[in-house]
Amino acid sequence: MDLTTIVGIFAGLALVVGAIATGEGAIFFISVRSLMIVGGGTLGATLINFPMKDVLSVISVLRKAFFAVEISYTQTIEQLVRLAEKARREGILAIERDLDTIDDNFLRSGIQYAVDGTEPEYIRAIMESELSSLEERHRLGQSIFIAMGTYAPAFGMIGTLIGLIQMLQALEDPTKIGAGMATALVTTFYGVVLANLFFLPVAGKLGNRSKEEMLQKELILEGILAVQSGDNPRIVKEKLLTFLAPAGRREVSREA
Repeated sequence: MDLTTIVGIFAGLALVVGAIATGEGAIFFISVRSLMIVGGGTLGATLINFPMKDVLSVISVLRKAFFAVEISYTQTIEQLVRLAEKARREGILAIERDLDTIDDNFLRSGIQYAVDGTEPEYIRAIMESELSSLEERHRLGQSIFIAMGTYAPAFGMIGTLIGLIQMLQALEDPTKIGAGMATALVTTFYGVVLANLFFLPVAGKLGNRSKEEMLQKELILEGILAVQSGDNPRIVKEKLLTFLAPAGRREVSREA
């Protein structure tokens, strides 16, 4: 579970709600009609923009923002170095016995290609194609949340315009103007909060998750090709360390 995502959302909501509760007229911030306009409008626009199956997949995509397992580059490099040591000592076919112990599907399939004697250029072509498809799926999920973050403030403004129009129809009663204006602006408030405290931050989190996963997959691909070519395990490790920032390289060195 990603505590930073959960803490960030709840902390932001708590501060906003707390600021509202300590002021006067907090009751005006509760408006079912405003929620219907912002929520319904955002959902409708999203359904127009994206196919139904993609919108429904948002639930599984959202799970990655809250429950994604942290990627350990250290463990990945250590696993590839062990495979390189075994392949160099016993031959490439010897690592086939380790396939059942590999949890990562991408790594397992790559090792299987190497064991089967697939040419390196074909391994790279196949696995890079899979990486491109994975990146596109990630980009789709992120783009849905970016779109929702764009639509929500716009429908907030639409709700505000609706409220102002209705308020202007009651100008003959000055006592209703203040309450009408407050109700009209609440819709914009809902749209802005939803966009900037949920939709856009989640899109950013998904983008970061995608970058981390793509980096790990690229590291795995280069490691598999190095193992297949029979490179010295020390060279394999040094080659894979180039994918990491200096701090990450020092971490791997300490744990080695």
